[in-house]
Amino acid sequence: MDIRLHFTKTGSGPPLLLLHGNGEDSSYFVHQLPVFSRDFTVYAVDTRGHGKSPRGSAPFTLSQFADDLLDFLDQQGLPQADILGFSDGGNIALLFALRYPRRVGRLILNGANLDPRGVKARVQFPTVLGYHAASLFQNPRARANAEMLGLMVNEPHIPPEALKKLTMPVLVVAGTRDMIRERHTRLIADSIPGAQLAILPGDHFVAHGNPDAFNRAVLDFLTPKTRSESSCE
Repeated sequence: MDIRLHFTKTGSGPPLLLLHGNGEDSSYFVHQLPVFSRDFTVYAVDTRGHGKSPRGSAPFTLSQFADDLLDFLDQQGLPQADILGFSDGGNIALLFALRYPRRVGRLILNGANLDPRGVKARVQFPTVLGYHAASLFQNPRARANAEMLGLMVNEPHIPPEALKKLTMPVLVVAGTRDMIRERHTRLIADSIPGAQLAILPGDHFVAHGNPDAFNRAVLDFLTPKTRSESSCE
């Protein structure tokens, strides 16, 4: 690994990783950290080239970000962790779970998509325009913008049938007014054996805009196992 990812760590209990979306950083989870840290040791990670994590020299792809996550778990001495990914963070989490399933305890996918067609046209069309416009220029700021937008324009490409290999518990979450097509979100949930689905009032940023409902859905999914384990100790 050519970089070390920046992260914040808070709470105590089983490890829970939070992965933000495109162009954001770990501060997106401001409404989740104080709640989740009551039951979990929460690691809020800045993806490569986001927030305080350096860009490095490796490819700027979701696949590389998934490998960065493996390095991060190894550096923290975590053989396994629960992972909550939002938007591109959800795509990274999904790629990671498919590639390294034994390293994932439970998986929460919030606003993830299997391919660019899962994004509504009203969002994807201006993103594509912005990507091509930024690609015309060679200055560092334009190149960085094109690289960031390129993640949404060109990735991911995950066939639905690949999801049948996932055996860990999975919760799929989206907003009622999400920028991800609802039928696409339902395809993800239907393609994962035993996956739970929660469509919550709100838009793509439901964790930020409707944190009470979002946090409740996530904790309802995560805490039964935690409490069961605690009662057996």
